[in-house]
Amino acid sequence: MRVHHLNCGSFCPHGRRLVNGEGGWLERGHIVCHCLAIETGDGLVLVDTGFGIEDARNPGQLGGAFRLLMSPRPKPETTALRRLEALGFAAGDVRRIVTTHLDLDHSGGLPDFPDAEVHLLAAELEAALHPALRDRMRYIGGAHWTHEPKWVTHEAGGEQWLGFESVRILPGLDLEILLVPLIGHSRGHTGVAIRDGEGWLLHCGDAYFNHGELRRPPHSPPMTGFFQNLTASDNRARKANQERLRELVSRHGDQVTPICSHDPHYLEGEPAGAGAAVADE
Repeated sequence: MRVHHLNCGSFCPHGRRLVNGEGGWLERGHIVCHCLAIETGDGLVLVDTGFGIEDARNPGQLGGAFRLLMSPRPKPETTALRRLEALGFAAGDVRRIVTTHLDLDHSGGLPDFPDAEVHLLAAELEAALHPALRDRMRYIGGAHWTHEPKWVTHEAGGEQWLGFESVRILPGLDLEILLVPLIGHSRGHTGVAIRDGEGWLLHCGDAYFNHGELRRPPHSPPMTGFFQNLTASDNRARKANQERLRELVSRHGDQVTPICSHDPHYLEGEPAGAGAAVADE
């Protein structure tokens, strides 16, 4: 098994000091879309997709408010499709996509892999297909699933994984992948745990935004905390799950390597032992 770490989209909002915790107040910040491509004996598994080809062609579909606040930079060459082609793969090699959630910066590449199964928690699909008023900006009116994806939904729970509920998916493959529900950022948000040799790689999605949030005491750049509070569907659950992740690192840091979606820290070599890292703006 090999895991490729891919940056499939960037954001460049003003105020690097506020966004990244370093640099100038007027510099552009740097936020990534950290996705995974996992080689298996039965094709590729993608964990999240970042922005897609159509987002790059028509960035207006991402919504005016989102573009004003976050300054996304969708480009064809940084999509999951083009990243994989650069590694020698084709769209048809992606047999399965596992999503942490369906926010627009995590699901934009779904139309680029129309034949892939899309695995996610049932609660997240329900929230996306029938969004509450406050959730409509995050799911952009379903623009990323007009091609009618091959949804495969899973219910939370069923097994325990290091103190967390989990659900084992893709049992027929030559690797272990678990959905680890981390509700709060969205109604059906989940982490994705991948067996990596003797340990685990845990993609936490948007359960946290900055590596400092898993330290004790936790800390993060001011804008990071503000944005998480602003966009959480259940902020109490989000904060509780962050505390559980800190406990996980404290107890099982020798077994689990956590990453999150938007902190460039992880694409600068932190998980290099898991595979090939690809990162740029």
